[in-house]
Amino acid sequence: MAEKIIGTLSIDLGNTNTVLAFQGEKSSIPILLEIPSITKSPGVVPTAIWFEGNKGEKAIIGKEAQKIFNENNQQEYFYSNFKRLIGNPYEKYTERYLSPEEAGEIFFKRLWDYIPEIFEIKRLVLTAPIDTYKGYRRWLISICNNLPIKEIALVDEPTAAAIGINIPFGSRIMVVDIGGSTIDLNIVKIEGGEGKSAPIAELLKFNGKDVSEFSKQKLRCAEIISKSACKLGGKDIDRWIVEYFLPLNKDRRNLAIAEQIKCKLSDEGIRSDQQYIASFFINNDKREEFKISKSLLEEILISNNLIKLLNSLLKNLLNDARGKDCKIIDLWSVILVGGGTQIPLIRNWVTYKLPDVKIKYPPPIESISLGALSLTPGVKIKDILSKSLLIRLFNKRENKHFWHPIFYKGQTWPTEKPFELILQPSNKDQIKFEIIIGESIENNDFDIIFENGIPKLAEMQQEENIKPWNRKPLMLRLNNPVNLGQDCLKLIFNINDNSNLLVECKDISDKKLGIFNLGSIY
Repeated sequence: MAEKIIGTLSIDLGNTNTVLAFQGEKSSIPILLEIPSITKSPGVVPTAIWFEGNKGEKAIIGKEAQKIFNENNQQEYFYSNFKRLIGNPYEKYTERYLSPEEAGEIFFKRLWDYIPEIFEIKRLVLTAPIDTYKGYRRWLISICNNLPIKEIALVDEPTAAAIGINIPFGSRIMVVDIGGSTIDLNIVKIEGGEGKSAPIAELLKFNGKDVSEFSKQKLRCAEIISKSACKLGGKDIDRWIVEYFLPLNKDRRNLAIAEQIKCKLSDEGIRSDQQYIASFFINNDKREEFKISKSLLEEILISNNLIKLLNSLLKNLLNDARGKDCKIIDLWSVILVGGGTQIPLIRNWVTYKLPDVKIKYPPPIESISLGALSLTPGVKIKDILSKSLLIRLFNKRENKHFWHPIFYKGQTWPTEKPFELILQPSNKDQIKFEIIIGESIENNDFDIIFENGIPKLAEMQQEENIKPWNRKPLMLRLNNPVNLGQDCLKLIFNINDNSNLLVECKDISDKKLGIFNLGSIY
């Protein structure tokens, strides 16, 4: 039996294609998973389902579903283009046997069944569209909770695309995404930069537990500055090609032929006048051959007003961005994603319209999945504190003890930044200090909110909500006694990878008194 490969799987569910990328724990190079029964090329699964639900049969997905659809030339049991409708409250859809959410769930679960057994998935990272992020996120949580995965994280698509090509954090970028059924132009600002926290994958599940609601993580998504879109894409270009040669032809098999010739003509290396043969169905299984070149394809696109449409979308995008104090000069780069951006006419249009902006050409289909993968496999997805940790202090003015927070419930660990606390003595000529740690009781009523990434209590804690640790307190001894009102002791708290609360102790002159393990947070 072959040894299992442990690692991280990235799934970028697209409207036309879904991409599977994997990176092993012992490897620095990601791979695109090739599954012959469903992938049309390494890592690329057509986002399509053939589902005869009334017969109780299992769904057929990917390449096989597309093949059955093309052979049958009818749409009753065929589902595609459902991804853009998931979590989208603005767009209506025609009622069918399956809703978009149901179609997406069936596709996702069948896709999971096809993952080769040799891969042991320790961590799953998913991507989500930024404009419907919250609704799409809720849907993902509902279908992923029962997956046998301990760690599941989520990244928004523009951030994943930017990270995949090393765009600096905090940059403003334009993303031109031309997929199978939509054209999306976005100007977004990537999280981070200027001393701010870098983008992170949002944690949905850790150690097999759903933490999507409990953790109250600050969502570090890209910020949408402006957006312009329309429901037209690569599949419409395929229809234009067929219509040019065979007006009113309804044979759906011809769309797949048109897509193949379109991809071939998108190769930068071929001459504009080099001709290729497209063999279309004209009547049942009878075919007729037609000649098409790159220049003719461009004529077809221009005659169908594609360039005028792109000009209009870009104009609306830039006008909206200017209203939010963002100009072309502020853009770090333009990123082209989606299969449609491979067409030379479209690439030339981008270059002509935005001559002073760097243009990035990542792999058009798999760039988002690979970017999401690069964000997570080398980084430990952090666990979440299920309770607050506090230190017991003495209030001299009120002559009573109180609990001071160190780390709050909902924060991640291992800790990114230490918590520092400076103490004064409570007695004259004090030389000894007792460090007593407590934790919040899990069923208390307070909540944690995050403001600018900083955790804050929604209401004051009461002492009866705190339980002191049942461990021997740490006793610290200073070299010299100190007086009332005098800063004398610096405590620096951290939680390490092994879930231990550590404190580094220094006197006020920064002389080290030692680093001590106060015990496990569990």
